[in-house]
Amino acid sequence: MNRLQDHLAKTLKAQRAARGWSLTQAAQITGVSKAMLGQVERAESCPTVATLWKIASGFNLPLTFFIAPEVAEPGTPRCHRHLQGYHQENNAMQVVPLFPFDAETGCEVLVIEMVSGACSESSAHEPGVIEHVIVVAGELDIAVDGGRQRLKEGEALRFYADRPHGYRNPGKNLLCFHNIIHYPRR
Repeated sequence: MNRLQDHLAKTLKAQRAARGWSLTQAAQITGVSKAMLGQVERAESCPTVATLWKIASGFNLPLTFFIAPEVAEPGTPRCHRHLQGYHQENNAMQVVPLFPFDAETGCEVLVIEMVSGACSESSAHEPGVIEHVIVVAGELDIAVDGGRQRLKEGEALRFYADRPHGYRNPGKNLLCFHNIIHYPRR
């Protein structure tokens, strides 16, 4: 078991216990099966990024709460190539928390890499969540509000993420984009 998988397992179990939820209740709230949640809590399985988003959204928590075991102090230089990322089993997609969630700013910054042809569908996040997507390398097809847009290197899109949306790498090269996610103040 790796450190990230252990962190995810402990965090999920602790958050469920703090809310007094059974696995059945957590499954109903997150839309993730009871079996999958149990496997994650026992560190027997790593969910896809889309499933992890469902878990985070159901618990009303930022994604990096589950995948960023350490938080850097403000002013600490960060380089995503030196940070541990969250990989899907098939390595088609990697999510690296460049700046984990910061309660003061209400945002987190992710570096996302997708291999050619990779897709990720994301369920709606909590109301008021806004995403900024900036393509660093490659091309990104993004589905929002029933439409699709293609972004090229250097292009960006801001959208409300409290509705289903999806990402796809239509190119032959690795896609890399930054995803800045703003959560509403509580």
